[in-house]
Amino acid sequence: MIRKMISLVLALSFLTLAGEACAQSKKNEKGFLVLFDGTNMDAWEGNTREYVLEDGCIVMRPAQEMGGNLYSKDQFSDFVLRFEFLLTPGANNGLGIRHDIVPNDKGYSGMELQILDNEDPQYKDLKPYQYHGSVYGISPAKRGYLKQPGEWNTQEVIAKGDRITVRINGQVILKTNLKEAVKNMPPDSYSKAVFNKTGHIAFLGHGSVVKFRNIRIRPL
Repeated sequence: MIRKMISLVLALSFLTLAGEACAQSKKNEKGFLVLFDGTNMDAWEGNTREYVLEDGCIVMRPAQEMGGNLYSKDQFSDFVLRFEFLLTPGANNGLGIRHDIVPNDKGYSGMELQILDNEDPQYKDLKPYQYHGSVYGISPAKRGYLKQPGEWNTQEVIAKGDRITVRINGQVILKTNLKEAVKNMPPDSYSKAVFNKTGHIAFLGHGSVVKFRNIRIRPL
């Protein structure tokens, strides 16, 4: 009987912790619009078959290896975006900004900031501009500031014209001017949609489980 009681207590404790895993922090930030507070996905469209509301989080539950993007219904130009995310081991996703909406099987059209479990061995030979926080294919971000898979990270992205700043867990890992960054690159080596003036916020699916919460934005 005692063993059964202990097992029951442990199971209930696990369920409680699991339920709290996506609990939303109460944010009261002047000028910020809430894109996701844990209660609904009304501000989002696109691949809502794989990006699902689960225990107060938006969770990517992949049914395919690649593709399947989730888009904010509203478009933004210059802004401060803040959100939290949790990586599973080896997780790969992307944050699209000033993004065009494209069919699920067409990849993406816009700027992608990498979301990645940097330290997973399968990624040891990537290019510097393929790691977390980088403007994919263009500007590399600093490494070493992500928390372990299974822990929540906080991220802030400031987009002001061609200037992009990314802060992870309080540390600036990227500060770049896109026009300067591509100055010596072949014109056909990057998508022109990177320089969209406005567009959607997007999460770009790459076949991995990733969780998101507390998503808010302040237009500039």
